[in-house]
Amino acid sequence: MTTMRAVRFEAYKQFPALKDVEKPVPGPGEVLLKVAGAGACHSDVAVYSEFEPGMNPLVDPEYTLGHETSGWVEELGDGVVGLEIGSAQLVYGPTGCGRCPACSRGQDTYCQNAGAMRAAAVGLGRDGGMAEYVAVPARNLVPLGDADPIPASALADAGLTPYHAVKLALPKLGRPGASALVVGLGGLGLMAVQIIKALTGATVIATDMKEEAMAQAEVYGAVTVPGGEGQVERIREVTGGRGVDAAFDFVGVGPTVRTALDTAAMQSRVTIVGIGNGSTTDWSFLSTPYEAELVSTYWGTVEELHEVARLYRDGKIEPLYTTYSMEDALQAYRDLEAGKVAGRAVVVPHGRP
Repeated sequence: MTTMRAVRFEAYKQFPALKDVEKPVPGPGEVLLKVAGAGACHSDVAVYSEFEPGMNPLVDPEYTLGHETSGWVEELGDGVVGLEIGSAQLVYGPTGCGRCPACSRGQDTYCQNAGAMRAAAVGLGRDGGMAEYVAVPARNLVPLGDADPIPASALADAGLTPYHAVKLALPKLGRPGASALVVGLGGLGLMAVQIIKALTGATVIATDMKEEAMAQAEVYGAVTVPGGEGQVERIREVTGGRGVDAAFDFVGVGPTVRTALDTAAMQSRVTIVGIGNGSTTDWSFLSTPYEAELVSTYWGTVEELHEVARLYRDGKIEPLYTTYSMEDALQAYRDLEAGKVAGRAVVVPHGRP
């Protein structure tokens, strides 16, 4: 038996473990990747530290973490053609039934048969990329060409999730003089600033409690407003008092949801992306802007990941990231939990080629 190193989620309410496990063999229709980069995500932390048994059986342990993965094609399973050994690929994480209307349009995140599936995604219920090797469905691979695959790993979630949310809001952001608000400048929020700038001419207003995060958003072209007292008033000042045409909350707790709603203009769109489980009941006909939309989104489609990869290859977006070796992978999660990671923590099992 050939073994490899992997970060394993073994039980709820328990920190993951770095273990030696059997190296996977690709099944029919699958591809074995030599992992280039694997992103550590707050969703992983939520699953192993906050979830309870039965909350979501599709992510029940035990499995290898890592739903943000890139790598080089190492081996092809039966029936797989058209992929070159050694080519760099990005992994689309969600794994639906492949047959329902949602999956047929590449939106496995909204699979209508999710309850009958055994896992939610590569790295969420199914062995993921926080390892030296990972086996994934060939359908889930997005080519990276000559682009660096290590930072690209973060695009699988931290790029795709904000891209999906921004793309759905483009009708609001295409107006002359449009403005967008990005609340929360972690890995997803900083990518959202870049994506909005790449796709639209809208003014981007970014807000966070961390000065260094806001400084980075300014590098990407955003106008920043610090969190705290007077935050909503200052955001509205930037828009001339009208409010923003589209707001994106990448935190999702009560106060950030409230900030997004309180800065919304008439006929705007407020998108809650962060899974902070915040809520609000403060709505009335006269105080809520007319035709303002409040929606939530989750991840994105495989087609959209192809579009994200193109933006990356064209130099329009670039993930902010910090690398860790395979042996330091658990430290990546510790730093993530402690709020010490700027952008994305990316584990690099094999180093740079």
